[in-house]
Amino acid sequence: MNALGIDIGGSAIKGAPVDTRNGKLLAERHRIEVDVGTSPAVMAKAVGALAAHFKWKGPVGVGFPGVIQGGTIWTSANLHPGFIGCDGARLFGKATGCPVAMINDAAAAAIAEMRFGAGKGFMGKALLITLGTGIGTCLAYQGVVVPLELGHFPWKRGKDAEKYCSAAVRDRKELSWDEWGGRLSDFLVELERLLWPEMIVVGGGVSAKHEKFFPHLKVRAALKPARFLNQAGIAGAAMWATEAR
Repeated sequence: MNALGIDIGGSAIKGAPVDTRNGKLLAERHRIEVDVGTSPAVMAKAVGALAAHFKWKGPVGVGFPGVIQGGTIWTSANLHPGFIGCDGARLFGKATGCPVAMINDAAAAAIAEMRFGAGKGFMGKALLITLGTGIGTCLAYQGVVVPLELGHFPWKRGKDAEKYCSAAVRDRKELSWDEWGGRLSDFLVELERLLWPEMIVVGGGVSAKHEKFFPHLKVRAALKPARFLNQAGIAGAAMWATEAR
């Protein structure tokens, strides 16, 4: 079955139709620029425009960077605070005219990577992190995906960890790969102490340059770049759209 997968981020929304049997995108992904101040109403229009770009009529999965419960958005750290308490499934369903299933963005990426990507066939404990405006985290074990919010783990001087070592921080502070890799390593080592993953899958657009910072990550778990790179959230959201109905 095919579904439209949409990944909402702090700088853009991206989406494409997906063959959910294998996670492959059926068309070139479409991107619409947004920013952290984009209101729910304007974001809904952008999501509607993305669906219209593909002339889409069918199930839609939307990955959102926050806590999602029953289609409702409960946290929105890197987007407009107006999303908090918003029924995302209803908001985006009205905008697209399609049935919408909401999912945490990191959980969407984990579904794609554990089923068809870097973690395919692995049934042990895996930690997936997505590096972008913030840091998304998700744990997978025995085929079960559990969304987490460890990017908001209190870190240096009490600030959220993602304010210290997200990909956006590297860009904003113009950190070298070894400087940023050292920051990210400190965070991952702490997560290892808490969770003891056997594998860590690193996603987000920056994972395409994993060879530049993986050598600086002093973790004991097996490190793997996301096979879907920054398309994992799109693929996983589409898969969720067909399974959550």
